[in-house]
Amino acid sequence: MPNPRLATRYAKSLVDLAKEKGQLEAVYADMNYLLAVIKSSKDFVAFLRSPIINADKKNAVIAAVTANKVGPLTEAFNQLLIKKGRESDLPEIAAAFVDQYNHIKGIHRVKLTTATEVSEELKKAIVAKVKTEAGLAEVELETKVDEALVGGFVLEFNNNMVDASILRDLKDIRKQFEQNVYVRNIR
Repeated sequence: MPNPRLATRYAKSLVDLAKEKGQLEAVYADMNYLLAVIKSSKDFVAFLRSPIINADKKNAVIAAVTANKVGPLTEAFNQLLIKKGRESDLPEIAAAFVDQYNHIKGIHRVKLTTATEVSEELKKAIVAKVKTEAGLAEVELETKVDEALVGGFVLEFNNNMVDASILRDLKDIRKQFEQNVYVRNIR
């Protein structure tokens, strides 16, 4: 079961160690690599969380997946997680590390969900608009395509959400018809 407090603590320790060793950027790149592996393979996450597989096997697989892809500090950290029996928390720890890195660097993550793929020009315009409207210095845009939106977009940042999708409009219309606001209530 994911434990956000534990993940935050491990991530904070790794951030502090990486800053002390002058390897913060390298470890950040390593954590992004691990997150990409985690997002692309549900089997890898299931493997990490399996209580049946012993630590030696997990260590060998993680070492094979990260061979020549991550630095020595990240390798040592992964081995420490396995030694302590915390490898199942690696996805949350990697995400917490990236969040803490973004906080240190003043980078704000903005998530844009659209019904179709958007052009690079539109992405740049959205980033510029978010920067000016919200007063943010650095913005990292994450895009996602969800055809269920039908049209429009959903923009999320700093625990705020702007839902300008056709799907939301259709749900609002359905709710109005279910409430029957256009016909007087007959007693």
